[in-house]
Amino acid sequence: MGEPERTPDGRYLVIDGRRWRATDPAIPEERRAELTRILMAWRREVRRTKGTDEERTSRDGVQAAKVALGERGTPWWDQDDAEREARWSAEVPEPRGDLR
Repeated sequence: MGEPERTPDGRYLVIDGRRWRATDPAIPEERRAELTRILMAWRREVRRTKGTDEERTSRDGVQAAKVALGERGTPWWDQDDAEREARWSAEVPEPRGDLR
């Protein structure tokens, strides 16, 4: 499977006709990979905790990772360089246990 289609401005991915905000392209590769790993771990936690008292914490973890990646919150293209770096550099909680 190839790369998803992007809008001409590069701000969105188009998947099955629906637009999704793209990850901030300025995030250093190592940090992007770390945030993506954390995001996927939180998504697994959402599945594991669905319907329990822990589900809200899992969903909050997904939100924090997506904000750090620039996929939610203030659009990365509306932030200056210092705001963008502060966003992706902020600590993002990891779920307890093994992330792999």
